[in-house]
Amino acid sequence: MPHPSDTPEAQAVRERYARRLPQDPRYSLLNPAALLALQGRQRAMLTLFARLGWTDLSALRLLEVGSGSGSNLVEFLLMGFAPQHLAGIELLPERHAQARERLPAAVDLRLGDATQLDTVPNSVDIVFQATVFSSLLDDAFQQRLAERMWAAVKPGGGVLWYDFTVDNPRNPDVRGVPLARVRALFPQGRLQAKRVTLAPPIARAAVRLHPALYTLFNTVPALRTHVLAFIAKP
Repeated sequence: MPHPSDTPEAQAVRERYARRLPQDPRYSLLNPAALLALQGRQRAMLTLFARLGWTDLSALRLLEVGSGSGSNLVEFLLMGFAPQHLAGIELLPERHAQARERLPAAVDLRLGDATQLDTVPNSVDIVFQATVFSSLLDDAFQQRLAERMWAAVKPGGGVLWYDFTVDNPRNPDVRGVPLARVRALFPQGRLQAKRVTLAPPIARAAVRLHPALYTLFNTVPALRTHVLAFIAKP
C-alpha cells in the first residue's frame, strides 16, 4: 500500500523490493561467493580509510542512505566506528524494524524517503550508499538523493559509494551506474574509484569448483562489476 508521502519513484522502489526473495540464498554468507565478495569490499574500504589518514574511525560520523536491515552498519561497528556516530535511513518499514532489533540503541535509525533527509548540512564525515542508486530508475530521483547526500557531508568528508556499473539483463528492476554518472551526480566532488567484486554469476560458478578460484578470477579487473568510490568534498 502506498505511503501517503511517497513520490512515484519511492513507491516503485517499494514494489521492486517486494518482488525480491526475502532470504535469497545467493546472498547468504554461508555461500562462499557472497562471503568472499563481502570480505573483498571490507578490505578495500579499510585500505581507503587508511589512505585518507583516518586512523581513529570512532571519531567519524557516518550516515548510510538505504540502511536496510542494518548489515552494513554492523560492519562499520566491527571496523571501529562508534555506535553514537552511526545513522541510517531506510524506506522499507520491515527492513528498518530488523535493523532496529540488531543494532545498539545509540545508532540513529530513521524510517522514510532519503530524498527528504533533514540531516544538518555539513555535519557528517561519510555518507554511504551500497547498491541503492542501481535500484533507482528515475534520473531526477537519483539527482535529488545525491544532492541531499552531498549537503549532509562536511568539508573534508565525502560520499562513500559501492554499486555496480553494468546492467543486469536478467533483472529489469536494476540498472548499472557507470562512473560517468557518478561524476555527474556529484560534480563538485573529487572522485577516486576502484573496481571491486567479481561478477556474481562468475563468482558463484567459480566457487562451486573451488573457493580459491574466486581470488584467481578476481585478479582480472575486467571481471569486476562493482565500484568502490570516494567522492571527497573540498
